[in-house]
Amino acid sequence: MLGLGTIAKKVFGTPNDRKVKSTRHLVDKINALEPEFEALSDEGLQDKTAELRQRANSGESLDDLLPEAFANCREGARRALGLRAFDVQLMGGIFLHQGNIAEMKTGEGKTLVATFPAYLNALTGKGVHIVTVNDYLAKRDSEWMGKVYTQLGMTCGVVYPQQDEGEKRDAYAADVTYATNNELGFDYLRDNMKSELSQLSQRGHNFAIVDEVDSILIDEARTPLIISGPAQDRSDLYVSIDELIPKLNDDHYTLDEKTRNVTFTDDGNEFLEGILQSAGLLPEEQSLYDPESTTIVHHVNQGLRAHKLFTKDKDYIVRDGEVMLIDEFTGRMMTGRRLSDGLHQAIEAKEGCEIQPENVTLASVTFQNYFRLYNTLSGMTGTALTEAEEFSEIYGLGVVEVPTNKGIAREDDHDQVYRTAKEKLGAIVEAIREANNKGQPVLVGTTSIEKSEGLSELLKEAGIPHNVLNARQHEQEAQIVADAGKTGAVTIATNMAGRGTDIQLGGNVEMRVLQALAETPDADPDDVRTRIEAEVVDEKQKVLDAGGLFVLATERHESRRIDNQLRGRSGRQGDPGKSSFYLSLEDDLMRIFGSERLDNVLGKLGMQEGEAIVHPWVNKSLAKAQAKVEGRNFDIRKQLLKFDDVMNDQRKVIFGQRMEIMEADDLSEVTQDMRHQVIDDLIDQFMPPKSYSDQWDMHGFYAATLEILGVDVPLIAWGQEDGVDDDVVRERLYKASDEFMAQKAVQFGPENMRNIEKQILLQTIDGKWREHLLTLEHLRSVVGFRGYAQRDPLNEYKTESFQLFEGMLDSLRTETTKKLSQIRPLTEEEQKAMIQQLMAQQPDLIEGASQMVAGEEVEAEADPMLPTGRRPGFDENDRSTWGNPGRNELCPCGSGKKFKHCHGAKV
Repeated sequence: MLGLGTIAKKVFGTPNDRKVKSTRHLVDKINALEPEFEALSDEGLQDKTAELRQRANSGESLDDLLPEAFANCREGARRALGLRAFDVQLMGGIFLHQGNIAEMKTGEGKTLVATFPAYLNALTGKGVHIVTVNDYLAKRDSEWMGKVYTQLGMTCGVVYPQQDEGEKRDAYAADVTYATNNELGFDYLRDNMKSELSQLSQRGHNFAIVDEVDSILIDEARTPLIISGPAQDRSDLYVSIDELIPKLNDDHYTLDEKTRNVTFTDDGNEFLEGILQSAGLLPEEQSLYDPESTTIVHHVNQGLRAHKLFTKDKDYIVRDGEVMLIDEFTGRMMTGRRLSDGLHQAIEAKEGCEIQPENVTLASVTFQNYFRLYNTLSGMTGTALTEAEEFSEIYGLGVVEVPTNKGIAREDDHDQVYRTAKEKLGAIVEAIREANNKGQPVLVGTTSIEKSEGLSELLKEAGIPHNVLNARQHEQEAQIVADAGKTGAVTIATNMAGRGTDIQLGGNVEMRVLQALAETPDADPDDVRTRIEAEVVDEKQKVLDAGGLFVLATERHESRRIDNQLRGRSGRQGDPGKSSFYLSLEDDLMRIFGSERLDNVLGKLGMQEGEAIVHPWVNKSLAKAQAKVEGRNFDIRKQLLKFDDVMNDQRKVIFGQRMEIMEADDLSEVTQDMRHQVIDDLIDQFMPPKSYSDQWDMHGFYAATLEILGVDVPLIAWGQEDGVDDDVVRERLYKASDEFMAQKAVQFGPENMRNIEKQILLQTIDGKWREHLLTLEHLRSVVGFRGYAQRDPLNEYKTESFQLFEGMLDSLRTETTKKLSQIRPLTEEEQKAMIQQLMAQQPDLIEGASQMVAGEEVEAEADPMLPTGRRPGFDENDRSTWGNPGRNELCPCGSGKKFKHCHGAKV
């Protein structure tokens, strides 16, 4: 009997069906325009772009321009790539433009879909970012789809690591920019550490399309992006502690695999205290519970986590003496990523690698808060529905399932559950052998490098040829995936999320053509393509006859999405295929989530060795276990975001202030307001309101005024005058400090003084913000303990972080005022002494110094306080006359700028 919900859906359709139907009239409009756009010349397509731009800038809405823009883009793609977009691809593009996530199955052409909303939104001239999961895909897609934008008269750029600054600015200035999520986030942070508008890379956050949106906005959202600098070196301490961890036994700690947490027991703490004292790491009279032991306890905890929670070849690999983290969702190495809080150093000590110094945070942001900067955010993936609640709650994104161009013909088998891993592996090898014998290509999914290599050994013993794809074979990734659809191919892959290259039955024509031309460069490309296309057609027919691609998963992942991504590799574009999951009670997910009960059931059923249980109930119970894990991970991300939202409000204020300072021509009013506020604070401190004159501390007031404001005024005498109150003193100090700074501006010159004020303000803000971030990190690490006192840690964090932020702003005003009051031009004698000192260090510098700041270094584009000197024989057009200056040394042209900001920026 059908349920009421099922009957209602049959009558009214699902909400998703209604969304899909709502786009039909737009698709019909685009199709009706096709003949008109086919008749246009290549110049006509570009003229159309210019016309649409003009209409968008005149106020016509993008929704009104959509049919014409999509029709123009479809024709541009047909001419540039030979690809004519299907109706379902146009639908996907419409949903992306509306700010949704388009769930489209593997092989439905998501890369092409992104060009439609990107082209439409780029008409405003505000830029569009297309976000990919790795640098290879960013470069590939920008080159491939860049042909479409060029055909339509638009520019396309790509951003990648270690890119030249000028090239990066050009890439961001393009109409459409391809980049990875990491590079976009880091560039945002870097831009907010720059000191000149001309140095900024990004030009705002208008419209973004995130490819593999679930991988980027969910899987990677647990880890914030951090720009850091080196801190104190403690490598000896890590090594010493690492030698102690193996001495612990199981009674000394508790391990919770569900929450990935490990803690010392009371026995463990007692044992630790003894061995730390005997190793000389903890003083005899000191306990682990003493406040002085905080650092050593932190290091010991990280050492325990490194040994018990992080496994080599699963969570990380060691390559060239370096610990490289592995992305648990894609199986890729995360180059340049390091675990924070000393955990990465603890793993390096465990593996005997060189220990890199710890870092201190200079700037940080979570992916959630970075991507919420965009006016419109959208995304596409093959698997998003299982996380629809999180996308809606965190990002305000709806998820729409776009129908496939052709129906799905793949067979999805029920899970097969074995009692032991050995029985399961035996069955897997047999299933691969059976498929291989009939020429059916097999894609085997594993969850770790260790397991993929273990299975590889079994296949070697069985004499079955195969390829292995994991973080170790990262460079051959595209080639291995492209060959995975050939007759009889067996490919073992560690996760398949965001691989970017489709598995095409019979082989990938484009990859095979490139390979053939590389082997025989003199061959005629057209002849090679014709021959390979004919070979692939024959081979594809053999694979279709054998049943299409067989996806065999060796265990279930914590997330249903990862399983669906693997399954979705088979049955693309209506091809036949098959998917099957082989599990055992010893798998991590089964073991952690209630395999004991299932083991008892299987025992009572009298199952024989090598026999599997196959039943829909097993699938349902596993899906529930996975949903539990997904829910817990969602809670972790939500909690991370709640704490980061507190910091994000402060980050926006600081970054906004920096931008206003960089945009301002004259900051004298800002620095004057700061100075007057400092005077007000000093008066409140030394001449408290409603107090008598004999209660004033005029001696302390005089000393503070001299130190902070740099003015020498008779404050003690003022305090003894009749009728003098705080208002009189305030006005006199305002006037004296304003006159003092006005004289300084005359000495330096108005333009130089404006530059000095700007640089000192920016430098002080950056320094205070770094200190504030460190304080918030410490607050965050201890605030959780407030829960034991029945106080909400989040509210405590909000309250205290706000107080800390107010304190930071107060100290910012004081320090800026103090620095400005202390700078002065150098005397002639000091200038000569400075030149002699510099010439001793750099004999090539000649005399011609100007001014120098006392005490503080102020970095500026053309710093009036740094000595200048032109290198003898310097010729702008002949680099051999420049010498070999360092990036932070003065430019040999004598401009007074640092080399990296002058001629060094041009090389």
